Amino acid sequence: MKISVLDWNTMTMNGDISAAPLEALGEVTVYKSTAPSEAAEHIGNAEAVLCNKVPITREVIDKCPDLRYIGLFATGYNNIDIEYAAEKGITVCNAGQYSTDAVAQQVFAYILDHFNKIHLYGQAVKEGKWESSPCFSYFPLPTGELAGKNLSIIGYGSIGKRTAEIGKAFGMNIIISTRTVPENCPYEVTDIYTAAKKADILTLHCPLTPQTEGIINRELLSSMKPTAVLINTSRGGTVVEEDLAEALNSGTISAAYLDVLQKEPMSPETPLKHAKNCLITPHTAWAAPETRERLLGIVCRSFKAWLSGSPENKVN
Repeated sequence: MKISVLDWNTMTMNGDISAAPLEALGEVTVYKSTAPSEAAEHIGNAEAVLCNKVPITREVIDKCPDLRYIGLFATGYNNIDIEYAAEKGITVCNAGQYSTDAVAQQVFAYILDHFNKIHLYGQAVKEGKWESSPCFSYFPLPTGELAGKNLSIIGYGSIGKRTAEIGKAFGMNIIISTRTVPENCPYEVTDIYTAAKKADILTLHCPLTPQTEGIINRELLSSMKPTAVLINTSRGGTVVEEDLAEALNSGTISAAYLDVLQKEPMSPETPLKHAKNCLITPHTAWAAPETRERLLGIVCRSFKAWLSGSPENKVN
């Protein structure tokens, strides 16, 4: 079977992940990257395509009549026209729950950075400020304990649940807002506005859908505490970037830690680039080698399951 891999660079940028497991699946052509205009050409007469972010539109599907399977190196599948793929008999499978631990870990890296000021105090020491301190301890920057803080989690999938577990271990008060009320949830469950109003930290773990697009906007931000912190490791489109930049610059909220933006790679025009107390990482929460190896394994298993007639992680 002919298989086309469209954007292998999204899986490895320095060769630390081998494509050998894919090459064992069939006749594989690996492209490091594929522009949207090149998608149909790079798929060609392949029966299966594996990709991360390349758009597979109706037009691309029409130009690739041999295509029968689309596998994603991702949980999100908004780059695929899944309804038209289903109409054409093409199976689409995503890869879920590969990054649960890694993303939850990054959430708490942000939280601990904010409340412990580790990188700021480390820099102060390098600048000689402790050496010149009149006291044995130098602590002009305010820190804080996590115990007793309100951690509001938007979305209660695998990452939201793991984030809640870690927060509970720190002694935090966990507040959940999710589309479907979970059964036997051990935490407070409420609507997004109540969760935001109560939050010391508001962290997003929801997919990008018409219902979640732009949910972090001026109205919601204005309801939050001025000391509150926003964290987004989900999808950039859940945040109205202009509204968040305004909220940060005006002191409506205290800080934001973002691993995703509306446009990726980041546009130099994003209003968040120079926003006050806004730390942006370049979509790295999922990128630990262990996480990417797990992702590759899921993609390969899903493909083999489809070949055997019992597809896993099918989204259409």
